Amino acid sequence: MRVLVAMSGGVDSSVAAARCLEAGHETVGVTMKLWGGPSDSGCCSVADVDDARRVADRLGLDHHVFNFGAEFTDHVIEPYLLEHVAGRTPNPCIECNRHLKFDRLFERAAALGFDAVATGHHARVVDRGGGRLGLARGADRAKDQSYVLSMLDQPTLARTMFPVGDSTKDQVRDEAHRLGLRTADKPDSQDVCFITSAEGRSGFLTDRIAVTPAAVVDDEGHVVGAVDAVELVTIGQRRGLGLPGGTPPRFVTDVDPGSGSRPARVTIGRREDLLSDVTPIGPTTWVDRPATGPVLAQTSAHGEPAAGALTAGELRWHERRPRVAPGQTVAFYDPADPDLVVGAAIAD
Repeated sequence: MRVLVAMSGGVDSSVAAARCLEAGHETVGVTMKLWGGPSDSGCCSVADVDDARRVADRLGLDHHVFNFGAEFTDHVIEPYLLEHVAGRTPNPCIECNRHLKFDRLFERAAALGFDAVATGHHARVVDRGGGRLGLARGADRAKDQSYVLSMLDQPTLARTMFPVGDSTKDQVRDEAHRLGLRTADKPDSQDVCFITSAEGRSGFLTDRIAVTPAAVVDDEGHVVGAVDAVELVTIGQRRGLGLPGGTPPRFVTDVDPGSGSRPARVTIGRREDLLSDVTPIGPTTWVDRPATGPVLAQTSAHGEPAAGALTAGELRWHERRPRVAPGQTVAFYDPADPDLVVGAAIAD
């Protein structure tokens, strides 16, 4: 089988490439050049491309770099900015997976005659019988990445390999050491690749969008504080709201970016005011067949799943849960097999 391995310059994709080669596949490495700006997250920098190339050399693999910078801007950066302008909290890593790693890269791989694409994600493709495939959590629960892959479908899974999904991170690092790979002790990538630790989300956004001051009001509409940029506020936020000291903790319960004559404003309340029985959701993508009824729902990459039920346009929780910020992905798992992803949607 001809396999194209997406090599990010990290230890997981390095070992994924080594395992494809060991399995006897005709293996070629590729690194996607996505973000042209500064990066210190260990994902998109020039040093990461060099690490991937050097690992490929060590393994005796051909290595290529695909420049998808324009697509990254169109499908990740611009939507990220627009979502903040709309008062939502997007997840750019999931959109990068959706549009770049498991769409554009797959198109290029097919055009070049590859049978499959392998990545270093900690997840598993499982055979469910009858020609149906499942997406399951990785063996290392602490490193599981099924949440950020929850938008994958049957045609994509049929051409996807996760060679390290059955291993713990320690096992992956041990193997990299045995193979003499320079990435063996490289730290995991952190946060969003296009936002540096120096500028942060605030700096990145304020350099690229016009920001709007907003009043902070309580649940009765009384003004109690102010923010310089409503676009930087998210549901559940506690700090940076201009509130006087010595008051009980208050949390953001609603973000209204304003429109026309309606001014922007941020509503705050008590912790219990964040709790809700229902999370409205947008269109759902399914790993296999559409489902309704009981699910386990996970609202962040390493959050604990909670029981709920899917109906048209909403997720109804069995017990009240903190409100999910609009724009965030909700991944659904099978209650009968909690490792198995059912599908995903974006909270409204």
